[in-house]
Amino acid sequence: MSPAPRVIYPPDAQGGRRIRCDGEILGRALRPGDLLEFLRRAGLDPDDARLDDASLIEWRGGGPAVWAPDPGAE
Repeated sequence: MSPAPRVIYPPDAQGGRRIRCDGEILGRALRPGDLLEFLRRAGLDPDDARLDDASLIEWRGGGPAVWAPDPGAE
């Protein structure tokens, strides 16, 4: 199985998550709605996107429910 073409990185100190699609950094999402907008701009229909679908999205540092920085990750 090939890796997901979209990678969501762990939350930074402000809780934002960097988003990469096909090797290109799309931006930084502060909440799931931001993420869906970036994915829409990258050609993924937000109505069809399931944020927990591992074939579409590779989550690093927690899944779709994690938007705050991990206090123990220093």
